[in-house]
Amino acid sequence: MSEPADASAAASRVVRIPALTRVEGEAALHLRVHDGTVTEARLKIYEPPRFFEAFLRGRAHTEPVDITSRICGICPVAYQLSACRAIEDVSGIVVDGRLDALRRLLYCGEWIESQTLHIHLLHAPDFLGCADLVDMAGSHREHVERGLRLKQTGNAVMELLGGRAIHPINVRLGGFHRTPTRAELRPLAERLRRSLDDAWDTVRWVARFDFPEAHCDADLLALAEPGTYAIQSGVPTVLPADRGLAPYSFPVRSFSDHVTEEQVPHSTALHSRLDGRRHLTGSLARYAVSGHLLSALAREAAREAGLSDPPLAPGTPQGEVCRNPYRSILVRAVEVLYAVEEALRIIDAYEPPEHPYVDVPAQAGVGHGATEAPRGLLYHRYALDTEGRITDACLVPPTAQNQGAIEEDLRVLVQAALAGGTTSDAELAHLCERAIRNHDPCISCSAHFLDVDIQGDGGSAPRSRRAR
Repeated sequence: MSEPADASAAASRVVRIPALTRVEGEAALHLRVHDGTVTEARLKIYEPPRFFEAFLRGRAHTEPVDITSRICGICPVAYQLSACRAIEDVSGIVVDGRLDALRRLLYCGEWIESQTLHIHLLHAPDFLGCADLVDMAGSHREHVERGLRLKQTGNAVMELLGGRAIHPINVRLGGFHRTPTRAELRPLAERLRRSLDDAWDTVRWVARFDFPEAHCDADLLALAEPGTYAIQSGVPTVLPADRGLAPYSFPVRSFSDHVTEEQVPHSTALHSRLDGRRHLTGSLARYAVSGHLLSALAREAAREAGLSDPPLAPGTPQGEVCRNPYRSILVRAVEVLYAVEEALRIIDAYEPPEHPYVDVPAQAGVGHGATEAPRGLLYHRYALDTEGRITDACLVPPTAQNQGAIEEDLRVLVQAALAGGTTSDAELAHLCERAIRNHDPCISCSAHFLDVDIQGDGGSAPRSRRAR
């Protein structure tokens, strides 16, 4: 809807989208335009805070792996493995070798199912002129069916390794409650080999979409790991938007020194700044930081699809990268192909570990962990007492980090649309919703904070309480 900002300012108006569609969670958009200039673009997340950080306090150090998986039904593995890495960090435990490979295999399953869900069911309708998935299924049935097949493959990986596809129950500190046999993995490998063709077809299909011109002017943040495309571990690495600034990295334990959070009045989710600047995490950031470490097959797909193949390594001058948010769907398609191939590589080399987990004893201290969720870098920090009880927890999801960049994208987009003669509320709303879906926000994950003003009895002054 649109309305004058006040009766004396006919040149001002407010455009509101009360409920965004084809995104996970509940949010609205608020735009304010004055004299042809966009003065406000706010992604208003009104979903109630989740309070998971408060739930974790007082819990045993073994519990976050199961509790945090309930934060998200789309990417529970990201929360589980980030929690594992942070708690294991307290004791100095490093899970490597065969168990680490199994973790990567499980994470590949989540990348396949989550990225495929976004590509085929949420994002593709925007490029095909379809109102929603039902509309798309009527005119592009074969693509919907392919997407469902790929998603089912990702689910199958999660079911075998995690015990079930949603909120897996086989993950534990130090590894797994049970590890599979080679015979159990054999049918999964056959299914993944069939899925390679579907993944290739997805890249070629998406590459034919018409991508509007756009440029995300934000720093890019992703994990980097020597010799491999980072998924379940790595070092936070920054490619500044300002080419005058060199790429740099910092230890995971220093994450909160670089990424700072603040509450904004219009959202129940925190906004983040990276060293005082807007930043973006997710597929575009991963591809920019580690695109050169994709498999040969995935790099071939990227080149065939018209993506740059950045010769970039951390610490080198910034190369050519993809900063067009509309083309993020193409990067996600390449990542699905990579995840399918990577899962096959892990299975082909698999030998069952001698024990399904390593012991992670209770110990006092602070631990930090980060992994690459499908939507971007996910950070966990836990403080434990001498009995291994959690005294403090901090979870920083990728969507919360991306909100500032999303709002700036919207401001720039609407400003350009107004300059080009697009003025109706319906057209602006369509443009904005499409731009938001470029980033695949997981709103429920990001809603976790609220300042509450409590009015005391007898008219006493209000008290403010921070509630995570």
